[in-house]
Parts: sequence; C-alpha cells; structure tokens
Amino acid sequence: MSRSCICFSLFLILFTLLATAILGEEDGLVANGDFETPPSDGFPSDALIDSPKEVPGWKSNGTVELIEAGQKQGAMILIVPQGRHAVRLGNEAEISQELTVEKGSIYSVTFSAGRTCAQLESLNVSVPPASQTIDLQTLYNVQGWDPYAWAFEAEEDKVQLVFRNTGMEDDPSCGPIIDDIAIKKLFTPDKPKDNAVLNGDFEEGPWMFRNLSLGVLLPTNLDEETTSLPGWIVESNRAVRYIDSYHYSVPQGKRAVELLSGKEGIISQMVETKPDEQYTMTFAVGHADDKCKQPLAVMAFAGDQAQNVHYTPNSNSTFQSANLNFTARAERTRIAFLSVYYNTRTDDMSSLCGPVIDDVRVLVSGSNVNGLGLGLVLWVFVLFLV
Repeated sequence: MSRSCICFSLFLILFTLLATAILGEEDGLVANGDFETPPSDGFPSDALIDSPKEVPGWKSNGTVELIEAGQKQGAMILIVPQGRHAVRLGNEAEISQELTVEKGSIYSVTFSAGRTCAQLESLNVSVPPASQTIDLQTLYNVQGWDPYAWAFEAEEDKVQLVFRNTGMEDDPSCGPIIDDIAIKKLFTPDKPKDNAVLNGDFEEGPWMFRNLSLGVLLPTNLDEETTSLPGWIVESNRAVRYIDSYHYSVPQGKRAVELLSGKEGIISQMVETKPDEQYTMTFAVGHADDKCKQPLAVMAFAGDQAQNVHYTPNSNSTFQSANLNFTARAERTRIAFLSVYYNTRTDDMSSLCGPVIDDVRVLVSGSNVNGLGLGLVLWVFVLFLV
C-alpha cells in the first residue's frame, strides 16, 4: 500500500472519530447494552444472588439482578432475549446510563423486554422529561419477549437513559427482564415532490439488529413530532411491527410495517392537501412470509373514505397494489391503516401477525400518468405533426 493511501486511511479514521465526538453516540448498541460485559467479580453462576450485582456501564437503584440463560426462578426458567445475560428489575428498581447526543435531534431507543411472572408487568423507559410506560402483559410471540422502540427529543447534549420497573409485586422476585439496548439518531426524510406522504416507504425507522428475526414493535405513540417511525404515529392500544427484508418479505426497499391485533393496531399520518382537491392514495399490501394464517386484509382510510383491501395470494408475488380515491376537505387529511382480522401464525397458533403495508403514496388524481397514457399522448402528437 502506498504512503498516500495509508495517510488517507488514517485521515478517514481520525475524521470518523472526530465526527463521533461532535455528533454524539454512534448508532447501535449503547455501552454494555447487551449486558455481556462481566462485573469486576464475575457473573453470577447459580440462583438469584442475595445482593445487587454490579452492572458495568450502568448505574442501578433498587434490586437489579444480572441473570443468565437457563437460570431458574423456582420452577420457572428465566428467559434471556439474546446472548447469555440480561438484567431483571425488581420492585421500583431502575438502571440508567448517560448518553452523549446532539441537542434538538430525535433519537430512537431499541430494546428487548419480557416479563417473569403471569401478573401484569410494565416497563418505564425515559430520557427526562420524556417518558413512556410499556405494557408487557401482551406477548406478541411465543419466545416470551419482544423488541420495542421508543423515541425522544434530546434537550441537552448529555442525557440520562433510564429503565424503571414501576410495579410493586407481591413476589419480589418478579419484574421485567431487559436486554439488547441500542440507540439510533433519526432523520426526517425529504418529502417527495409528487407524494404528500412522509416516509411512505418506511425506510427511516428505529435501530434493528441484523441477527434479530422478530422485527421491532412500535407501541402507542400519539406524538407526531417525536416518533420512532418519522411521519407516522401509532394511535391504538396495541403495537405494530416494524420489519426488515432480511427476515421478512417486504414489498419494496428494506423496511415495511406489519399490522397486528386487528383494529387494536393502527398507524396514521396527517398529510398536506388542498381543500376540494381530488386525490388518490396508493399502497402495497402483502404477506410477510412469516407463516401468518390467512385471510389477510387491510382497512385503509383517507379523509372521509374507507376501503377494505383483501390480499390475494399470488405465486409470483407476496404483495399487490391497491388504491383509494378521496376528496380533501381541509389542508391536512388523515390517512390510516389497520388489519381487518386478528391473525396468528399457523406454526404456533399464538404469535401475532398480520398484513404488510408499504410504499404509501398520496397523489393528486390524474397526476400519475401511466405508461399507456403517455404513449397515447405521444402518438397523438406525432400524428398531429404528420
């Protein structure tokens, strides 16, 4: 390798490190976000310990326990989402970590969480003053845990990420288990000139682990300014699933959304429109190829119009195109999607699933001239010249 190439490579490395120092944490796992870094005196090897264990990279308050895969709690085996270790939070216990971020930017935190007991358990995740409590009672798959995403706006360059068990169980050994904590800075995509929908292809969203095949759940979020899925909100009491093309069938690009829990899982967006103007909303409906039991159908809303779209299996494709015409009544029009049915997977009859939507567009009616129409226009023009 030439001396100039070596110098250029060193420059790139230094530039990357400098950019990271200026802009804050790199996207991905936070410090010891997988809890695989051993404490100074080693990991616990047997049953739950009597005193709190040091968790490297994290501050703890209350009964915070490092658990190992296969560890038993009475007759129950504790579930570790990924790797060998995770953290369990006892009654009113919490862990926190300081993060370096960019003030004013939106960040999404991805984490895996599960419950240890049959009682209602929840987990509060916060970057003060922003906070959200996530209900862990509903399990969306049979593995006993789910990945979630939550977004916040950084009000300072240094923030505290806090996970807290707000519950007080009769059994103090109960409490949520958390693992695989990662962060990603979100960017608001540019709005296409010919499409009123922001992030209609769902390509911008929360951090996803390449080795994780469960997607990421987006819980209820009514704040359109601070969302893990830029442009979209989840306005129901159940989550929707953000999926990738590495583990699911996606209509186009690398990302899409799978609608879960029937009418209890809704995503929506307010798009800019002109009153009394006619529009067409187009979108792709598909099957995630995750053994989801059919039939699959989506109910689409645009303004005062609604339409059911049933997915028809096709050996040549796992998705199909659909459209909905509407007349705008105001300067902002709500578009929304939900699953018509309550679907589960055929292999376990328990894991929640549903239809996939992608490539959502809102166009002024007649603005998307197709190839045939354009061809006719050209032929008429040629004949006119002749």
